[in-house]
Amino acid sequence: MMFTRPAMIFCLLMQAAYSQTGVAVLSSPDGRLTATFQTVEKRQPNARGEMPAPGEVAVPAGGQLVYKVSFQSKLVVEPSALRLNFQGAAQPLGQDVRLLNASTSKTDETYTLLAGKAGSVRNHFNATRLELVENGAPARKLIVEARAYDDAIAFRYIVPEQAGPRDFRLTSEATEFRISKDPFIYALFLPHFRSMYESEFIKLSASSLSNQGGVASTQLLGLPLLMEVPGVAWMAIDEADVRGTTAMYLMNPSGGWTSHKFESRLAPHIDDANVAVAGNLPFQSAWRVLTVSDEPGRLIESNVLTSLNPSSMIQDTSWIKPGKASWDWWSGSLGPDGKSAYTTENMKYYVDFAAQSGFEYMLIDAGWATPGDITKMNGRVDIPEVVRHAASKKVRVWIWLPYSGTRKQMEEAFPLFEKWGVSGLKIDFIERDDQEGMAWYYRVAELAARHHLMLDFHGSTKPTGMERMWPNVLGYEAVLGMEQSKAGSRDNPDHHVMLPFTRMLGGLMDYTPGGFENTTKAGFEARGRAPMVMGTRAHHLAMYAIYEAPIQMVSDHPAAYKDQPAFEFIKAVPSSWDESKVLNGLPGEYITMARRRGKEWFLGSMTNWAPRELDVPLSFLGSGKYRAEIYADAEDADRLPKNVSIVKRSVDHTMRLRVNMAPGGGCAVRFVPEKP
Repeated sequence: MMFTRPAMIFCLLMQAAYSQTGVAVLSSPDGRLTATFQTVEKRQPNARGEMPAPGEVAVPAGGQLVYKVSFQSKLVVEPSALRLNFQGAAQPLGQDVRLLNASTSKTDETYTLLAGKAGSVRNHFNATRLELVENGAPARKLIVEARAYDDAIAFRYIVPEQAGPRDFRLTSEATEFRISKDPFIYALFLPHFRSMYESEFIKLSASSLSNQGGVASTQLLGLPLLMEVPGVAWMAIDEADVRGTTAMYLMNPSGGWTSHKFESRLAPHIDDANVAVAGNLPFQSAWRVLTVSDEPGRLIESNVLTSLNPSSMIQDTSWIKPGKASWDWWSGSLGPDGKSAYTTENMKYYVDFAAQSGFEYMLIDAGWATPGDITKMNGRVDIPEVVRHAASKKVRVWIWLPYSGTRKQMEEAFPLFEKWGVSGLKIDFIERDDQEGMAWYYRVAELAARHHLMLDFHGSTKPTGMERMWPNVLGYEAVLGMEQSKAGSRDNPDHHVMLPFTRMLGGLMDYTPGGFENTTKAGFEARGRAPMVMGTRAHHLAMYAIYEAPIQMVSDHPAAYKDQPAFEFIKAVPSSWDESKVLNGLPGEYITMARRRGKEWFLGSMTNWAPRELDVPLSFLGSGKYRAEIYADAEDADRLPKNVSIVKRSVDHTMRLRVNMAPGGGCAVRFVPEKP
């Protein structure tokens, strides 16, 4: 398709139809990342129906609030509108405003996280607060707060108390993200606003979302949305601190086949699709977050989502402990005789396995409660008895709960679970992130904290940094995880190496690794009991050093690990970290990460179905010598993927590690400081 000359002239006229009337510029501490906020005055055609020539008087039609983002002096996001649509209002708030005041501030502080990719986080940013008012009646006020980090730009809307009714109904938010060039995006397509975020991230050009017939797309995109803007930057769009509001999705609404614009879509109330957020002023939106870097791995290292959330609400956190957990469900609750058995004795078998392996936890999955009543056991598994047995082995117990029952009975159930001695709750099938749904996440975290219960959300929305405010939240699923191997081939090495650069940008990701029935692509068969997993054993070991999950599952049945030397890596690897570094990688192709806990380092490297050789510098190590315990693909791992080469040798930070990976292969390394 070709542009006609008149169409090109029209585009140029539209670009020239705006002039600057108010500007606020915000730069990151290192100066590489800049956000510009301004109002632009739209000019009307003159009496002849033509756009006014330079110097010709124009009729002002109001100032639209826009922002743009530059990285290393290159435009990443073109001027993009900021506006809110309220029920009963004549026009969006932000469409016709003027800038009254712009104040600035700087913050450089350090806070701690109980779990995740880093124990100590530097919260360093420059900030601005823009106060705006509409040009005409009713002269509504709007505040935009923005922060510039070295790796991110974040902004949010605040509608303060003002003359008129205090109550409001926000119907939509039309925040634009006009990307400067047609980017390659890694899209999570979701069917509606009530999903579990469990699908593949697909690479395609943003312009392919547009309909060439001029009809706007209605395809929802879940967050985070990763993109490569060629020759400019890698960027991800996400959100943080969703207290009091609803979740954001993205859409390409233009219908133009050259468009690479995204626009926000808010999850509506489940009982009123015309309302996204209802309440009383003041209203504060979630942070809209753009993480930006010249390498995709730097985005994984970012802590901006937790930095944009409030400090911890829990004073005594001594009862909150990250750790690994044995788990009965994934294998089909296989017992020591190889048969499925959902019984108290079989759960004790999984507890004993956790104790022998040095794991902190055992998770009892669905099936113990009376249908419709989570305060009553159905006689199959005695939860207090399993907890007592586990305590004698210095193991703590998590239990599975359905969202529906938890929502109805948590005030009654949580004190009971505390009395039973339960340590954590895996709450499943939540499937909502509308305003009421998001409020529930915060409400359940607070109630659980009162009863010393940790939380792992499954069938859930994506994480937004809430774990800083409520550190008893140790997990979110919101991922196409290893459970899919029981049903089909969606969970495979291509997918495994996509997740760190996409879903894991949001943080906590309970993928549930640990499959030891490793198979090639050709040999794979989906099955419910003792499931197979695609990829080599070394590939699956590496997940424990790459995937961020403070409550980390060891998913296979105990017999699968018996007499397997490679299991030593899983026993040794922590589930939470003091420091994390991405050493190399590209989305959907390969990744190598190094993480530190105390004085030990752990490295994980994975490839997709392409065999790969990497030369990895060990410069992340501290001074002195380390004993490297290397779990790598054996020479025949392309045919026999369970085979692992285990080598121990002395290394230091001046050396390099040669990693040879089979198709679907990997490498996992433990580095232990040697005594002088």
